Amino acid sequence: MTSRNYEFPTQLGSTIPANEPHAVSVNLPKWKDNVDYEEGAERVFSKMQLGYPRFFIHPTIQKLAKRLLEKFGSQDELNLLLPSGNAARRCRAFMQRYYGAEKKLTVNDIRIAEFEISPTSTTSEMQNVPIFIVLFPSDAFKFAKTFWQHTGDIISSRMAEYALRILDENAEIEMKAGSNGSPEQLHFAPKPKSRSHRHYSRKGPEVPATPDVETPDHEHLTYVEERYGRNLNLKFADKAKVALRRRIAGVMTESEQTMKVEDLEESLSVLDEQKKRQGERGVIGLSESDVFLFPCGMSAIFSAHRFAMGALDATRKSICYGFPYTDTLKILQKFGPGCIFYGLGEEKDIDDIQARLEGGERFLALFCECPSNPLLKTPNLRRLRTLADKYDILIIIDETIGNFSNIAVLDISDIVVSSLTKVFSGDSNVMGGSLVLNPNRKHYQELKDYMSTEYEDFLWCEDAIFLERNSRTFRERCHQINVNAEILCDFLKNHPQVDDVFYPKYVCKENYEAFKCPSGGYGGLFSVVLKSEKAAIAFYDALEIAKGPSLGTNFTLASPYAILAHYTELDWALEFGVARHLIRVSVGLEGGERLLNIFGTALDAIE
Repeated sequence: MTSRNYEFPTQLGSTIPANEPHAVSVNLPKWKDNVDYEEGAERVFSKMQLGYPRFFIHPTIQKLAKRLLEKFGSQDELNLLLPSGNAARRCRAFMQRYYGAEKKLTVNDIRIAEFEISPTSTTSEMQNVPIFIVLFPSDAFKFAKTFWQHTGDIISSRMAEYALRILDENAEIEMKAGSNGSPEQLHFAPKPKSRSHRHYSRKGPEVPATPDVETPDHEHLTYVEERYGRNLNLKFADKAKVALRRRIAGVMTESEQTMKVEDLEESLSVLDEQKKRQGERGVIGLSESDVFLFPCGMSAIFSAHRFAMGALDATRKSICYGFPYTDTLKILQKFGPGCIFYGLGEEKDIDDIQARLEGGERFLALFCECPSNPLLKTPNLRRLRTLADKYDILIIIDETIGNFSNIAVLDISDIVVSSLTKVFSGDSNVMGGSLVLNPNRKHYQELKDYMSTEYEDFLWCEDAIFLERNSRTFRERCHQINVNAEILCDFLKNHPQVDDVFYPKYVCKENYEAFKCPSGGYGGLFSVVLKSEKAAIAFYDALEIAKGPSLGTNFTLASPYAILAHYTELDWALEFGVARHLIRVSVGLEGGERLLNIFGTALDAIE
C-alpha cells in the first residue's frame, strides 16, 4: 500500500480527522491542553467540537437528549439515552448502587422511558428508531456518565442524527399541514427557556462544562458523508454485518472479498463450509456465527464479563493480568464480585496466581491484553493457558493492539475481544467492537447458549456500513503501518534524548513472537519516555502530527497517555511502570522517511 501524507488539524478542539462530523478523536495539540482538559478548563471545553465518544457525548446526541428531556423529564432532571431497555435497566441498577446508597433513592427517583421515533409520512423510507431514556436527578449525572464510559453500551451519533432528521421532517409536515399545536405536538421542538446540557463533558457537572455546540444541519452532514463515497443503502446494513463477521472470523473467501456485500450468500451450508476450513485465525470449527458485534470495543469487554458471569458463575472474582486500558479494570472492579489485579504482568505474578489456585481459590476468568496498552507487554499465554485448563478459568484476551493480522491468539483463548474503532476501521470516523468465541474450548456451548438469549445487537446500521467499507483494506494497511512503526521505533530507541521505548520488538519479545503470524509485524503502537517531563513537553509540543485520544488511525496520532487516562491516579500508574510523561504514539500510513523527519525535528526542539 502506498504511503500517504495526511493533513492534520492545528487548532485546539478541532475534530480528528478535520471536518469529520462523526470523528472519533479531537485535537489537543499542546501538553497544557491535555492537562487543562483534565482540569475542566473553560478555554479547552469552549473550543472542543467533539471528543472521544465514550468520554464526551457527541453534540448530536446532546441535542436529541435535550429534546426528549423536554418531553419526558421534570424539573431538575437530566437524562441519558441508551440503546435498549436492558442497557437502561443496567444503568439504573449501577446508579442505584453507587449514587442511591448515598442519597437513599426510591425506585421512582431513577425512571426509564421507552420511546419510538417514527416517521409521520406513510411514504417515508426511514425506519423507526427505538430510544430508551434514563431520567434522574441532575446531581446524579456523573454516575450515569460513568456507566456510559465504562460499559460502552452507548448510542451512535449517526443514530441520533437519523432520529433528529425524523423529528425535524415530522415537524415540517405538521407545520405545512397548518398545525398550531404545542411544542410537544411539534415533536419536541426546543422550548424558549430549555435547560442547558452543559453537563455532557468529560468531567460531569462538577467542572466547567461543554458549551452548547452548534450541530451541522442534515444536508451538510449528508454532503460530507457522500463526499467520500461512503454511503450505502441502509437496506444492505445486515449484509454489511455479515461481511464484518466473516472478515473478523477470518473465514471470508477470496471471491467474497471482492463481492458486493449485497450479493453475499447466507445459509447453513455456508456456515458448515466455514467450520471445515482453518481460516486466517488458524482455528478449525470457527464460523461467522461465533462473532458478535458491539457499538465499541469496551462494550465487547463489558459484555464478555457479563456473559461469563451469567453463563458460568457470578460469584467468582476474575483476574486482571497486566496493566490494562483504564476502563477494563474498572469494569472488573465495579460490576460483579470484583477482581484480583496484577498490574505488572510478570512471571512472579503468575507464580502468585498459581499459588492461589493451589491453595484452593477459584476464579471466573483471566482478562489480559495482547500486547498491553500502553506498555506493550505480552503475557506468557502458554503458562496461563495451562493453569486455566487445570483450574477451569476462562482466558479473555483483548487483541486490539496486536490485532489478528499480526498475532493469532484465538486458539489459546476462550474469548477474544477487540475495538473495531481502531486499525480495523482506520478512518477514525466510526465506533465498533467485536467478540469472538473459540468453538474448541470447554465452555463454548454454555457461553453460546447464554448469549443466544442475552446478546443484543447495538451496532447502528449506518456504522456497520462504514465499518465494512473502511475495513476492506485492513490487512494491507496493517502491513504498511508495521513497517513504518518499526523504522520509527528503531530510530527512537537509539536517540540520546530517549530514556525508553515500549514496543513488542523490545518488550516481552519471546512471548509476542510465540503468537506472531508468519506475515505479521509488531503493530503500530508504541510508547516513548523522554529523559524528563520537561523534555517530553517540548517534544510533544513540537510534534507536527495529529494529537488526541484514540489509536489505530490511518494517520499518526500521539497523546500524553498517562495524563489523559490516569490524571487523578498518576502515582498509582507509576507503580506499574506508566510514567507521568509517557507519550503514546499510534503510527499511520505516512511514509517512513517523512515520519523520521517529523520526529527528528521534534527531538531537536528539546535542545
